[in-house]
Amino acid sequence: MSGKITLPATLESWEQVYNFLNENLDSMDCSEKVKTQVLIAAEEIYVNIARYAYKEGGGTAAVEISREEDTGEITIVFTDSGVCYNPLERSDPDITLSADEREIGGLGIYMVRKMMDEVTYQYKEGNNILTIKKNKIT
Repeated sequence: MSGKITLPATLESWEQVYNFLNENLDSMDCSEKVKTQVLIAAEEIYVNIARYAYKEGGGTAAVEISREEDTGEITIVFTDSGVCYNPLERSDPDITLSADEREIGGLGIYMVRKMMDEVTYQYKEGNNILTIKKNKIT
């Protein structure tokens, strides 16, 4: 079970990505909790691609979702050909500090790491490829 969508990497495209993922997650019999976690993580990643991947002129982003039939594991792969950037190299924010004291940035990818079971990044053939996985879907 899988699907893929490629759209302009814009904030306006998020609604289409959301609908695509939501429909696929529904067909995969995800619990509401897991679906919410996956959609929050996906929004964080996609919005960052839309805001930061392309300097000028824009580009596209591909979102691919699949479910491993044997294990039920859900994998979502985000691919863009924007500026090479590995968000996993960023150190975790100090969440013991107040919002006023904390350095700006990094909280979104921190949340993604906490909600997903696996988050990986690779730069391959001019593409940023960020993969998130959720092992238990019920």
